[in-house]
Amino acid sequence: MRLRLAVALAALLPAAAIAQPAAQPTLPPPAEGAAPAEAGRTRLLPTPQQAAPLIPTLPSDRSDLAYGAYQRGLYVSALKYATARVEANRNDAAAMTLLGELYAQGLAVPRDFAEAASWYRLAHEKGDANATFALAMLTMDGRGLDRDRTRAEALLEEAAGKGHPVASYNLALLLLPRRSEAADARAVALLERAAEADIADAQYALAVLYREGRGVPVNRIKMAEWLARAAENDNVPAQVEYAIALFNGDGTARSEEEAARWFERAAWGGNPIAQNRLARILAAGRGRPADPVEAATWHMLAAQAGLADSWLDDTLKTLTDEQRKAAADNARERAERLEFGIGP
Repeated sequence: MRLRLAVALAALLPAAAIAQPAAQPTLPPPAEGAAPAEAGRTRLLPTPQQAAPLIPTLPSDRSDLAYGAYQRGLYVSALKYATARVEANRNDAAAMTLLGELYAQGLAVPRDFAEAASWYRLAHEKGDANATFALAMLTMDGRGLDRDRTRAEALLEEAAGKGHPVASYNLALLLLPRRSEAADARAVALLERAAEADIADAQYALAVLYREGRGVPVNRIKMAEWLARAAENDNVPAQVEYAIALFNGDGTARSEEEAARWFERAAWGGNPIAQNRLARILAAGRGRPADPVEAATWHMLAAQAGLADSWLDDTLKTLTDEQRKAAADNARERAERLEFGIGP
């Protein structure tokens, strides 16, 4: 079960932590002994987690009705059952947390952050880690109560101490900009907790820290291992980084075929760097058979996102008019699919 709580930490991080540096457009093509350069990295650190963690398993009694209705999108029923539970038991923290979520999201009731904060506060006082995390996020953003970063961080500490993986992840993101050895080491410990709970952004963050040697010694093997786990969990920047590692044999066995597969997956995830790298692979016939029409298609999509590439421009000049039209048609149709999140 997931509670969908927006997180408002991005403004607290330095620009380098959340921005995507521009990829170098004139890198040499994939050739023997060469690979897409690491300068085309997606970003230095991940963005804050955008959803709360799993709600703990509830007892198999009336509690199932409220959360079961919530899971199925039956929000009016969820509201009814959760309200009845609280009326019957003023210590039902899980039901209070669910009511807070319904008000925070405006599900079956008008959105009301102040009311949501009230329910989260009651549940937090009764020890519910999910409510503590939710209250921290509202406090961080000043929704429904006064904005107070110090209080929000204390609430994140409390939620993380209760084993809340996304609280651990977001708390780590507050520590990393402090740029001290102690803060980095603590951030790594928090990220490890979240990563082991399969929070993909935490897995990606750990990979970055192992690559950079922040809070841990540089370890390219662990970097690649965490990139692989994050990539499998659909973290698109990790998919790009993992593809680069595979192409280069950096921390993992070299495999141009696997690199191409991950570039393609990230390209379908809308990442223009991956689209550019996949276009180069298809143009050069590395990891995939050469396919100039597909190369041109992905090149056009990357270019539409602002990633120019003079090498691909020159390489694809030999396309016939018919091939150019096919690529343009493919790019147009693929752009529509990407806009609506429709994969291959």
